[in-house]
Amino acid sequence: MAKKAKQQGGGTPATVALTAAGVTYTVHSYDHDPAHPSYGEEAAEAMGVSPERVFKTLVAEVDGALTVAVVPVAGSLDLKALAAAVGGKKAAMADPAAAERTTGYVRGGISPLGQRKRLPTVLDASASAHPTICVSAGRRGLEVELSPGDLATLTGAVLAPIGRD
Repeated sequence: MAKKAKQQGGGTPATVALTAAGVTYTVHSYDHDPAHPSYGEEAAEAMGVSPERVFKTLVAEVDGALTVAVVPVAGSLDLKALAAAVGGKKAAMADPAAAERTTGYVRGGISPLGQRKRLPTVLDASASAHPTICVSAGRRGLEVELSPGDLATLTGAVLAPIGRD
């Protein structure tokens, strides 16, 4: 399988994981503006990609356990749906410091791939409507484009309708 990696400044744990898995992916980089109000919307605008194809990685707590939710930047996370998708009762957004410590990434650059500790992951079902989607490659200003199937396989994600418009 061909890799379409265009890594600038070395790989991140996410791109290293993709390369090791032999998955086809493309890296997109852009100049991150710290003043932009939304990391995900900034990524979509900078890459010229529809916000429905750019997914943000959120870390929540479901019944006390950290869980990763991957949803389109154009919407928001339905916490009740996330809890249901992993067989839990209650979900809340995780403490940002705990999310950073556990994943090994900084907020705004958390990737669902190559995390320090593998967490249960749920990918919004809308991802399957697209041949490729973009997710953080592990730092602000760096996105990776890959098939939703490859993302689900590599993260062990379940697909469920966890996004809201």
